[in-house]
Amino acid sequence: MNDMAFETKKTLSRRGFLAGTAATIGLPALAQDVDGAGSVLLEKDVKTTVSRNISSFRSLDWRPYFSNLNNGAVLVDISSRALHFWGADGQTYKLYPSSVPLSEELTRRGRTKVVRKIVGPDWRPTPSMLKRNPEWPSYIPPGPDNPLGTHALYLSWTYYRIHGTHDTRKIGRKSSNGCIGLYNEHIAELFSLTKVGTQVLLI
Repeated sequence: MNDMAFETKKTLSRRGFLAGTAATIGLPALAQDVDGAGSVLLEKDVKTTVSRNISSFRSLDWRPYFSNLNNGAVLVDISSRALHFWGADGQTYKLYPSSVPLSEELTRRGRTKVVRKIVGPDWRPTPSMLKRNPEWPSYIPPGPDNPLGTHALYLSWTYYRIHGTHDTRKIGRKSSNGCIGLYNEHIAELFSLTKVGTQVLLI
């Protein structure tokens, strides 16, 4: 097979992969700036798993969840499908709708932190993802076909990230294999606000 045919096949394969992983349509929501003062991949049977698109936009105080705001703090509420960010200055507060894991088995809760920040992340499915979905490509480079969107915050837990998505239908839904997804414009903003060492809590 010549190089051009191979590249065409790869592109079609990626497009088929993305088209095959689309969720049912939901409406996008904007981040809220409160009082001036956060691997999204669908399984084959997502239509039987995904609930309606819903995010609960309720502002929270950081004190019940964190002892301090050193390096800022991110709280992900799996139930309400919302990500909260508090800046180290004690004034900055952001609230974003998010995608969350497909099932309780794929959900991890507890404390972690940001250990790496990448603009234009590439993506490789985990071994368990490939086992469940053998038709998926083994690698997707940065770009519009990448499931991690434009930016990614890598957490201390292996394979877990907070990242963007080019498929806005996933936000507000149970649509990931464990990661937390945001609209690309929201992850870009969160990326600029966080740093390596920012504390993260998933509840």
